[in-house]
Amino acid sequence: MRLDATPAERYELGRMHLGPGSRFTFYLGLLVLVVGCAVSTRNAGKPPAVSVPAADSSGAGSGVTELATSTDRGPQPSSDALPVSSDDAVWGSPNAPVTIVEFSDLQCPFCARVHPTIQALESKYGPNQLRLVFKHNPLSFHEHARPAAKVADAVLRQGGSRAFFAFLDLAFAEQGKLGDAALSDWVRRVGLDPANVIQRAELPDTADKIARDVALATKVGATGTPAFRINGKTLVGAQPLEAFTSIIDAELAATAELTRQGTSASALYPTRVAANFSLPASEPDSDEPEEDLTIWKIPIAGAPATGPKDALVTIVEFFDYQCPYCRRVQATLNELLARYPKDLRLVQRQNPLPFHAHAVPAANLALEARAEKGDAGFFEASHALFDDKRGLEDADLLSLGKELKLDPKKVAAAISQNTHAAEIEADADVASDFKASGTPYFFINGQRLSGAQPLAAFVTAIDAQLKVASALVAAGTPRARVYEEILKRGKDADAPEQKSLPAPSAENPARGPVNAPVVIHEFADFQCPFCGRVEATLTALEQAFPGKLRFVWHDYPLSFHEHARPAAILAREARAQKGDAGFWKIHDLMFQDQQDEHALSPEKFAEYARALGLDSARLSAAQADGRHDAALKHDQSIAEGAGIRGTPAFVINGYYLSGAQPLSAFKRAVRYALAHPVKKPNGAVVAAP
Repeated sequence: MRLDATPAERYELGRMHLGPGSRFTFYLGLLVLVVGCAVSTRNAGKPPAVSVPAADSSGAGSGVTELATSTDRGPQPSSDALPVSSDDAVWGSPNAPVTIVEFSDLQCPFCARVHPTIQALESKYGPNQLRLVFKHNPLSFHEHARPAAKVADAVLRQGGSRAFFAFLDLAFAEQGKLGDAALSDWVRRVGLDPANVIQRAELPDTADKIARDVALATKVGATGTPAFRINGKTLVGAQPLEAFTSIIDAELAATAELTRQGTSASALYPTRVAANFSLPASEPDSDEPEEDLTIWKIPIAGAPATGPKDALVTIVEFFDYQCPYCRRVQATLNELLARYPKDLRLVQRQNPLPFHAHAVPAANLALEARAEKGDAGFFEASHALFDDKRGLEDADLLSLGKELKLDPKKVAAAISQNTHAAEIEADADVASDFKASGTPYFFINGQRLSGAQPLAAFVTAIDAQLKVASALVAAGTPRARVYEEILKRGKDADAPEQKSLPAPSAENPARGPVNAPVVIHEFADFQCPFCGRVEATLTALEQAFPGKLRFVWHDYPLSFHEHARPAAILAREARAQKGDAGFWKIHDLMFQDQQDEHALSPEKFAEYARALGLDSARLSAAQADGRHDAALKHDQSIAEGAGIRGTPAFVINGYYLSGAQPLSAFKRAVRYALAHPVKKPNGAVVAAP
């Protein structure tokens, strides 16, 4: 062996000249050499040149991956469709004419099977012709895949691409050992400190990177692993070497021609991706729901809680006492609180589902227990309500109140009169705001976990969050402020859809206080059955917010409702003769009679005219002479300008609500509007700031 050979040359010479029995000694000596180089290089402020050939008798992982040129600095040619990011692991030259983007899972056996093929491609074409970009796509049913991806990303950030690909060689060569101990061992063997890397793996930017990779995989249709895009051309699965080389050779010829025509090296990749790649026509089907790694700013102030106030992990549960799955998961939650006595806090928020008749009375009992005995009283009541042997009928609730030694009169009032409605509805609003659909629904330090999951799913999520929280504490965050600190990076709930409307004109019928804090613009059609159905809801809404609502009517007769326009003209003429009171009276009559077989007929119109004392001749003239056409056209133009295409539709202080929604949805919208006022003094409704 030449004494002046480079490390890469020494490795290749060793593979050629040492027999199989001598390779372990050579590998050991090379490990000492490259780890020493890594330390000196890292001290010089450059990425370490780490290479650890895998000692695997099968030969898998024994390629030259990490000793070939690997670039960690400088810009990388990219493409909008298949981007190469600054935080990707990259092997090869930025100016290589062919780029393979690999989506991979470190627990996937097919990814391990194809890895020697990738190494063979690197050896065959070299770093000046081939660039490999590695992206993570840990599949949800591989329990070790995401932890391994996080550690691999931390290796990349600590040691650069060289260390990453050395780690990758080990991970695929020894995939059967995958687990916490193996991850630490592989980190150590590429010359990095496992404790530092494991801690680094729990920082938010690593989770963000993996989430971006997974999102890109989904976008480009890479729903399984391994999946490759070669200058944009798709190749799926652990294909043989020939499948790769046929595409690469064709791309080398195409890029050579582009170069001859004057295309720069940095433009080759985006040019070929544009020629070779297009997004899937539709979202790929997947049996596995995409994991949401977003941190959500779930509020906990004012909600009942159990567990230490300085717990490192906070679980917020949205639940319903009548939900059998909520009942089932209680044993799991109790076990978790016992398993993590110093580090876990449980915060519970009500979300009684509308089809559970006993859920609201039960919630009122639990909240009455809290009002009288604090959080301890709430959880005592809650545990009893989830007891399989206890019913939720009113008599059962009254009996439980006695057992808990609560005030009988207050318990009876809470159950029958929904005393604690404001708190229950506020909790349900939060659930709706953060799309916590169904029960039970959990947020663990802000991350979603839906349904009555098995214990292991909670443990995995909690342990991951404990690492994040511990890193924050180690960096100086007080334990009692960990949840607050995590939520600083969290995402707020999306605001309701907003629409901008002009101020109501004198032509618009209205009712309610002129200075009401909330203005509800309704776009409706007298023949629309959903418009008729929602009227009772609007009446209940007005009763729920006395003196706070003003309703403004906009006619929007749909073209396929033949009686809608004559009905709108009738109501407008009633207003012209009798004012807003006349309009609302005939409005109510037409909706009340909507199911009548003669609804919106000339006979009914005559009946309404007599009941209200209207001038029949003027009514007939209004239908013929177009006197109200301008007003109807104006309302229609407002609706279409705001993007409203159906009825009923509501704009509540600028916030849009479509359809005959339940009362709870309207209440939530009004509460939101009251908390986020956006109405101008002149009555114009504008989008929220």
